[in-house]
Amino acid sequence: MESVITIGSIRVEEMDQVSQLIVESYSEYQESYENIQDWLDYAESLKESVHNPFVDRILVAREGEEILGSLQLFTDSETAYNKPDLEIFSPIIRMLAVSPSARGKGIAQALLRESISYAREKGAMHIYLHSTDKMADAIRLYEWLGFKRDTSKEFNKLNFTVKCYRYDL
Repeated sequence: MESVITIGSIRVEEMDQVSQLIVESYSEYQESYENIQDWLDYAESLKESVHNPFVDRILVAREGEEILGSLQLFTDSETAYNKPDLEIFSPIIRMLAVSPSARGKGIAQALLRESISYAREKGAMHIYLHSTDKMADAIRLYEWLGFKRDTSKEFNKLNFTVKCYRYDL
């Protein structure tokens, strides 16, 4: 029997599980941090991100009741990053996470496609996301789906460039 992946909004009782999934998903990048404290601070911010009062919507990918992935959607750069100077007034995708044991099943793609639908429903002309070179597999997926690099909306953090990708609706 083939598995069925569904995408929907997070339920309150799933918040702790999604927090753990995000940290687990991003832990592969731990070694790329020069300073372990920078990683620990980042991991804590990942864990707490599901409680961010500025998040507009958190999507969750489920197979039955098992949570396999999630992402967060924000309305603009001020709510997403506290960076109004980026002047992004369209939805922004953050914290895309897929359980390492569930990779290769199209979960990230399904979450991103649902995000694009969300942006269309909001009447947006674009949807954005930011990434870094250390997330090369994710960047390949974004580009395959049609996201284009937008260097005008990039910024620096902890000695690396946070690259911007935009999908035109």
